[in-house]
Amino acid sequence: MSAPVLTALPTGLDDLSVWPSSTARLPDGHLSVGGVSLADVADRFDTPAYVLDEGEVRARCRTYRAAFPDADVLYAAKAFLSRAMVRWIDEEGLGLDVCSAGELELAVMAGFPAARTVLHGNAKSPRDIETALRLGVGRIIVDSPSEIARIAAQAGSGGVGSGGRQKVMVRVVPGVSAGGHEKIRTGTDGQKFGLSLADGSAQHAVARVLGQSQLELTGLHCHIGSQITDVKPYLVAVRRMVGLMARIRETHGVTFPELDMGGGHGVAYRPGETALDLTALARRLGEELSASCAAAGLPVPRLAVEPGRAIAAPAGVAVYRVLAVKRTGSTMFVAVDGGMSDNPRPALYGARYAPRLIGRPATAEPVAATVVGRHCEAGDILAADVLLPGDVRPGDLLAVPVSGAYQLSMASAYNLVGRPPVVAVHDGSARLLVRRETQEDVRRRDIGV
Repeated sequence: MSAPVLTALPTGLDDLSVWPSSTARLPDGHLSVGGVSLADVADRFDTPAYVLDEGEVRARCRTYRAAFPDADVLYAAKAFLSRAMVRWIDEEGLGLDVCSAGELELAVMAGFPAARTVLHGNAKSPRDIETALRLGVGRIIVDSPSEIARIAAQAGSGGVGSGGRQKVMVRVVPGVSAGGHEKIRTGTDGQKFGLSLADGSAQHAVARVLGQSQLELTGLHCHIGSQITDVKPYLVAVRRMVGLMARIRETHGVTFPELDMGGGHGVAYRPGETALDLTALARRLGEELSASCAAAGLPVPRLAVEPGRAIAAPAGVAVYRVLAVKRTGSTMFVAVDGGMSDNPRPALYGARYAPRLIGRPATAEPVAATVVGRHCEAGDILAADVLLPGDVRPGDLLAVPVSGAYQLSMASAYNLVGRPPVVAVHDGSARLLVRRETQEDVRRRDIGV
C-alpha cells in the first residue's frame, strides 16, 4: 500500500475526535487508520470488517500504566480477545480479567501467564473452575455462596498453588447505581452479580471463605457498572468497600492486602460526548482510598482496576458497504452488509454511533438518515437519525468508529451470516488477526441428519 498523503482534518461531519489518534484524512474522501487506507482494507479483506489500530491499543495500555503506577491494571478480555490482543496486553504489562475457561485457555495458549489473570463469572461451570485451578489462575472472584465449597473442594483435590490454596476475592455489591444503561448497571441489588453489602450476604460469604483451609482470601472486589463517565460513583464505592473491610477486621481480625474496584470506564462514541477522565479517576480514587483507610485505621490495600472498553473500543473501526438506499415516508434508510449479528449493542442498550462515508468525496448536503443492517429484524438498526451525505448510494463504504469492544465478542450467527474478520493496522501495514467466518464453517458445525 502506498504511503498516505495527509491533509488537515476538517470539522462538522468530518469530526474525527472519537477516531483512533492515528486517523488521517486522505485526498478524495478517503481515511487512513494506522497509516492504512480504510478503502484499501475493504478492497483487500472485503466487508464488513473490523479494523483494529495496534498503536492505539498499546497507547491506551500505557496511559493506564502511567495513571495507576502502583496498581494492577487488568484488561477485561470480554471486550475483545484474540491471540494478538493477548500479546499486546502482555507486552504492555497489564494483567487479564477473564470470564470463562475459553478466554483463559486462549490467553494461556498465546503465552500469557495464568498467574496474572483473574476469573470472573456469576455462574462458573465446573470446567471453568477446573481449568482455572489446573492452569494456575491468579485469583478467582467469588460471586455466590454456592461457589465457595465447590472451589475449595476442587482446589483441595487438585493441589493448586503452595499447599493447595487458591487465592480468591469476594465480589461485593456496594449499592451504587452507575452506568450508561440499566442493563449494564451492576453495583446495586436486584441484578445477578455479586453479594449484597446491604443484606449481609457479602459479610456471610467472607466468613465462609475464611473457614476454608484450601482458600486464601486476598481481598474484596466490586464492579458498579459500565460506560461510567463520572468519578463520583467510584468514590462512594471505595468508601463503602473500606467500611466493609474495617468491619471484617473487627469481626475476624483479618486485614486484606487487595481491593479490586472493577472497570466500567466510559468512552465517547460520538463527537461531543463525555468520556471518563482517567487522570482524575486515578488521582481521586487514590486520595479517597488513602483517606478512608486512614480514618478506619487500615493499611492501604493494593488497588486493581479492570478496563476493557476504554482500551479496545476507541481502537476499533467497523467498515461496511452500502447495499441499498430507500426512503420510507420522511426517513432515508441506508442498509449495509452487516448489522445486529456483528454489532448487537444498539439493539441491546440503545447504543449510539457516528457512521461516516469514506472512499469518495461527498457531493451533496448532509441529510438525516438511519443506518440499518441486513437482518430480518425491525430492530436491526446500527445508527438512527444520523447525518450522512444526501447522495449516499449502493456500493459506498461507511465506517463506524469506536467499534473495538463488545461487537465481535458478542457477534452471533443470525441468518447464518458469517462473523466479520479483524484486521490489525500499524505503521502503514495491515494484517489479518481473525479470519472471516465462512459458510463452510457453519456447515461443519451442523452434523445432524
